[in-house]
Amino acid sequence: MLGVNPPEEAKPMAGIEKVPSPRSGAHTVIGSSIVIDGEISGDEDLVIQGTVKGRISLQESLFVEGSGVIEADIETANVEVSGQVTGNIAATDKVELKADCKVVGDIRAPRILIADGAIFKGNVDMDVKETKGK
Repeated sequence: MLGVNPPEEAKPMAGIEKVPSPRSGAHTVIGSSIVIDGEISGDEDLVIQGTVKGRISLQESLFVEGSGVIEADIETANVEVSGQVTGNIAATDKVELKADCKVVGDIRAPRILIADGAIFKGNVDMDVKETKGK
């Protein structure tokens, strides 16, 4: 058509970056430039690419990406760590430490997977049947 320019791609607003979700089903992503100091709680999956200090309490799963840094105690159903965690982890289902991650703190979960290359310093407690009522 004459005088009609082709539509340009939609550009995000300044400071807002559209990033494809690294996990299917994950609803909330804390980006790599975000720093949170406080308590996070919720009922859905959480992906952390930035820094969180304080406490994390979720009903679903927590994914700590390679760029993620956590200095907090974690209570959730599942935890998958590819980044760094300093603090205790309590999971009702599973904790998975991926290769190249670093975790300093105690882990309490019925299932624990530690990949070759993961760095872990702490204690493991897989006998969680007695502590479920607490």
